[in-house]
Amino acid sequence: MTVCVVALAAGVGCRFYEPALSARDAAPPPLPGQPTGVFTTARPTIGAAVNEFLNRRPAARQPIEFPHNVHAGKEIACEYCHEGVDKGPVAGLPAVSTCMICHEAIATDRPRIQAITALRDRGLDLAWQRVYGFANEDHVRFNHAPHIRARVDCATCHGKVAEMTVAQPVVEHTMGFCVNCHNQRKASVDCLTCHF
Repeated sequence: MTVCVVALAAGVGCRFYEPALSARDAAPPPLPGQPTGVFTTARPTIGAAVNEFLNRRPAARQPIEFPHNVHAGKEIACEYCHEGVDKGPVAGLPAVSTCMICHEAIATDRPRIQAITALRDRGLDLAWQRVYGFANEDHVRFNHAPHIRARVDCATCHGKVAEMTVAQPVVEHTMGFCVNCHNQRKASVDCLTCHF
C-alpha cells in the first residue's frame, strides 16, 4: 500500500513511500524520463512558487547606493558602466575596476568612493544584485544587444533609472509588455524570437 505524506509546511510537495520490500521484491530503478514515486515542485516552498507565478521578486539589496542620477547628469552613457550590453545578451554589472577608471582621481574624498577603493585594495569586487531577470521556467532568452542596436532607450524596459539612487524594478516585464513594444516597433513577435 502506498502512503502519501504531505509536507506542505516545508513546501517540498509529496513523497510516496513503499512499505519495506525484500531485495528480490524491489523494482529496478526507473529509466531516465520514466515516472518515479516522487512528486516535487520546481520551487522549494509554496510561497516561492506563488511569488514566481505572480512575478514578485525580493527587492535587490545592493552593496552600496549607486547614484545613477549623478552619473546620468554628467551624460555618462549606460553602456560605459554596463559593459557588453551592446555586444551580447547580458548587461554587465560594473566591476570595481570600472568604477576606478574615473574614481582613481574623481571624488576620492567621498565615503562611497573610499569604500570602493578599499574593496579594490583588498582585491574584492562589488556584489551587485540583478534588478531584472526572467526565471528559467519562463524559457525567455532575452538579448540586450539587438535592443541597443534598434536604439531602444534603456528607460523603456528599466524605467527612469537615471533618476534613481538605487535601481529598483519599476517596469513589469510581462509577455504583453514585450509584445506591445515589438508590435509598435514592427519587430518580430514570432515565439522563437524570445522563447528558444
